[in-house]
Amino acid sequence: MTEPIRFPTKIAVLLRNDLASWQRLNVTAFLVSGVASTLPELIGEEYRDADDTGYLPMFGQPVLVFAGDRATLVGAHSRALALARGLRLAIFTSELFATGNDRDNRAAVRAVGREKLDLVGVALHAPRNVVDKVLKGASMHP
Repeated sequence: MTEPIRFPTKIAVLLRNDLASWQRLNVTAFLVSGVASTLPELIGEEYRDADDTGYLPMFGQPVLVFAGDRATLVGAHSRALALARGLRLAIFTSELFATGNDRDNRAAVRAVGREKLDLVGVALHAPRNVVDKVLKGASMHP
């Protein structure tokens, strides 16, 4: 029997638990693009079917999705910043639902101080124990 692969790191998304279904999907897609864009080594090889049709490569390890209330997100954000050590987050704030392009998205985040961000989602990639500390209090998304 083949041993399961256990990765030393985690890719994790934490979503606020009061989002509509379409918002959860939208936020997750945007957040993981942030992780992928800065960590190309996480991307596996392209896929091919039996007819040799090529498909885009994806992450080479699972993405774990968690949920929590506003306080859980604020706590995770604070812990991630306190742990620092090069740990970077992708963030999605409630204001981004009202924008329609990258320039306006960045301006909406830039207009709010770190302590006042209305976070609806965060994503990170880090060693497993660091992700566990950052996401303390969050539960797996249902």
